[in-house]
Amino acid sequence: MATTPPDAPITEPPEPSPRPLPWPARWLLQVFAVLCLVMGAIGVIVPGLPTTVFILMAAWAAARSSPRLYRWLWHHRLFGPLLRNWAQGGKVSRRAKWSAALVMSLSAVVLLLTVSRPWIVAVAIGSMACVLAWLWRRPEPS
Repeated sequence: MATTPPDAPITEPPEPSPRPLPWPARWLLQVFAVLCLVMGAIGVIVPGLPTTVFILMAAWAAARSSPRLYRWLWHHRLFGPLLRNWAQGGKVSRRAKWSAALVMSLSAVVLLLTVSRPWIVAVAIGSMACVLAWLWRRPEPS
């Protein structure tokens, strides 16, 4: 997970798009934000289910539909540092990188031991390797 030093100030979230959306679009984006938030929260507990992606999608949707939810996410003790690091140039903490690498490695071992079709294992492990290569190339917060 992303961490911020205890003495670091919590900045205000970037201003969302000023253009108001029609209520059906706002409603759909709010539902999408809440679903992504639920999936991200589940991902904190369930290994192999990503947290970061779902929280980033929830923040994107909330920024366009619910300023209150967006501010709550931005100031949340667990999700806030992740969002602030990402807003500062797509930064990912070293702890998050190591956590992702560990969970993907364990998932690869489980796949190797349980899946009988080699092509499925190869595609899954290849996909995880590509994600890890991309992730480790992301800058880290200072």
